[in-house]
Amino acid sequence: MSSPGVSSAFYFLSFVLLLQTVALGANVDPLFHSCSNENFTANGPYQTNLNTLVGYLYHQAPTTGFGIGSLGQNPSQANGLALCRGDVSASDCKRCVADAVSTIRKSCPYSKSAKIFYDNCMFKYSNDNFFGQIDNGTKYFMWNVNNVSNRVTFNQKSKELLSRLANEASGNPKLYAAGELELNEESKKKIYGLAQCTRDLSYNDCKMCLDRIIGDLPSCCDGKQGGRVITASCIINYEIYPFVKA
Repeated sequence: MSSPGVSSAFYFLSFVLLLQTVALGANVDPLFHSCSNENFTANGPYQTNLNTLVGYLYHQAPTTGFGIGSLGQNPSQANGLALCRGDVSASDCKRCVADAVSTIRKSCPYSKSAKIFYDNCMFKYSNDNFFGQIDNGTKYFMWNVNNVSNRVTFNQKSKELLSRLANEASGNPKLYAAGELELNEESKKKIYGLAQCTRDLSYNDCKMCLDRIIGDLPSCCDGKQGGRVITASCIINYEIYPFVKA
């Protein structure tokens, strides 16, 4: 496990306390989740490794907004990562990861790999080492139901903003960027956007991942006042109102 620094027993206990803590509170509904069809044996070595890894990521992620780690040896190695949106606080990150862990373990109790996505974070784990690889296998689209008045111009502006943010994010150590762009000089209206990748990707792969999902926008969000494309490696989001937390 990357820089564990503390015994596995501590992280396993953290996992147990984490589930107990989340059970006492109200969970926020996830955007979506997916489970693999390949299952592990209950109380076997993979489940032990996964439980310990989850406790480790729960403690690691809120500090910088990102946690990654592996535990065990093949075929029982557990690999996982947690990513919080670049604008959320450490406390909101911790709360989101707690919700993600609790929900995915209930929704995919014996799956060897699973992914879950919230507005503030994402969490995924697998018996396969997926680090450093672009994962577009799971893709989720969201859009504002309202249409803009000038579809062509708005689409051009939203793509211009997100392409700029993709360039900025892929050169930032946190692989994250947010910003705004003026739509019309007379009205002073703006469009707001965000682009982010998981930090196991290289700068080049982050840019490639973001460019691909920016290219998906016409199929989901043509002329819409807001849109979002989410994968397990990168996300983009734009709206006609400020949505990034200060």
